[in-house]
Amino acid sequence: MRKRFDSGFTLVEVMVSMTILGFIILMIYGVFRLGGAAWEKGDVIREKYQKARSASQMISRQVKSAVPYKIKPQKAEGDYLAFEGTPISLKFVSALPLKTVQNEGLVYVFYEFQTGGIEGGRLILYEQRALNRNFMEERPKEELAVSLFEEMAEVKFAYYREENPDKNQSAGWVETWSAKEEKELPRAVQITLISRKAREGRDEIPFSILATLPSNRFEELRPGAARVIAAPQPSPRPGP
Repeated sequence: MRKRFDSGFTLVEVMVSMTILGFIILMIYGVFRLGGAAWEKGDVIREKYQKARSASQMISRQVKSAVPYKIKPQKAEGDYLAFEGTPISLKFVSALPLKTVQNEGLVYVFYEFQTGGIEGGRLILYEQRALNRNFMEERPKEELAVSLFEEMAEVKFAYYREENPDKNQSAGWVETWSAKEEKELPRAVQITLISRKAREGRDEIPFSILATLPSNRFEELRPGAARVIAAPQPSPRPGP
């Protein structure tokens, strides 16, 4: 008599197969989930760097468009150039507005690093028309503030001074610049931005914005006066 063999699976075999299949599905799901998270993170980082690059280019263009604008105050003090720089702020007059599409003439620009709490500080831009004579002495209204970079650990401004043998000054970067004393604008401005994550060593690195100022000296033209054109100077190297 022939023995009959069942062609089906036992309960143990079915349970083992289902367990293995479940592990395979879980692994595939994990791979897809990690891939999707990495793709999403890459999009966020790429968008962040694109915004930072765009803002850096706009800042560089506006600083390059700085003009040696002379203020004639109502007080008895003499005229002076509208440019004042500190390690955390910068005030000047530019021919390039950033907040409006149409060119409305010269604008007063005020960059300032405002420190924050755990989330870090931010770089703020104030911009308004250079109309009155005391705009350098007055603080712009807070509603004019535009946040350019946030979650920043530090923002440092530096100013390049050309060599001047008459004043016994060597070329180099300085932390402050007062056009009242210097009687001219710096040759270049460097802005170093260090994010909170970069300070903590997480995924980001500090970066700098370097802008040279082609017209750093005020030149008043009078009828019949000869115009003196300064010889081109070598471009300053970025500061440390």
